[in-house]
Amino acid sequence: MKIALVSYKKQEKFAQGVTNDEDTELLNFLTGKGLDVVPVIWNDNHVDWSTFNVAVIKSPWDYHNHLTEFLTWLNTLEKLSIKVLNPVEIIQWNSHKKYLRDIAQNGLPVIAAEFLDKGSDFDSRFFELFGTDKLVVKPCVSAGAQNTLTVDKNNLKERTEEIQQLLKTEDYIVQPFVEEIKNGEWSFLFFNSQYSHCSLKTPKKDDFRVQHYHGGSISYPTPDPLHIEQAGAYLKTLPQSTLYARVDGVLINNSFTLMELELIEPYLFLNGDRNLLENYYRALMVLIS
Repeated sequence: MKIALVSYKKQEKFAQGVTNDEDTELLNFLTGKGLDVVPVIWNDNHVDWSTFNVAVIKSPWDYHNHLTEFLTWLNTLEKLSIKVLNPVEIIQWNSHKKYLRDIAQNGLPVIAAEFLDKGSDFDSRFFELFGTDKLVVKPCVSAGAQNTLTVDKNNLKERTEEIQQLLKTEDYIVQPFVEEIKNGEWSFLFFNSQYSHCSLKTPKKDDFRVQHYHGGSISYPTPDPLHIEQAGAYLKTLPQSTLYARVDGVLINNSFTLMELELIEPYLFLNGDRNLLENYYRALMVLIS
């Protein structure tokens, strides 16, 4: 069985602040287990995809900038009868932030959100709607806080003009700014729906973006079992099993609330830990057997 470990053409902006090469560590671990795993770039036209049995979507970190091409490529893999992990249906659903509305409709805690379709208008109504003095506005197809803006009543005019320009090209999501993000964003990692480990990403002073390439810091506290259980509940609503899932959120009144359900290309915080790599391997073997 030949397995493609799918990545992207490396860009420094995505790797800044990462001290270990997670893809290489995973590749070495899986090949050390005797698996035939080949690293490939998803949009490399020289790859003969028909030679693969399985495609593990590991780190196509630029997919959001080429979404139509990316989804078309996934459909091509399906037509070749290649097993895709995570499943194509799951990736398609997860690629647009309107998936958060589906999760909320299932009765699970999600940060409140409204959606602005491309070509629509942004204005001050969202302050009253959410009962807040500060908003976060970001693209519905995005990663790494790209084009993510905060809006308050002091910068409303300036931000409105900027957002109106952005809305000419894509859909956006509007949410209240959650003060709890200053205490950090929890990431719970699950492999084949089994909890593996977690991380806590904390923004630098006077920022809200937790990503390492925006100056955020990462720690690995021991989570409350209650919060692990709460994070795992989001996976029970999925129609198919997933090789990996990163459940990102904040603690509000000591209860987990979802910010993002990462099912396409999340960094997994494996950190070369053989126990965590083993968790991933076992999940993979179950899903490809």
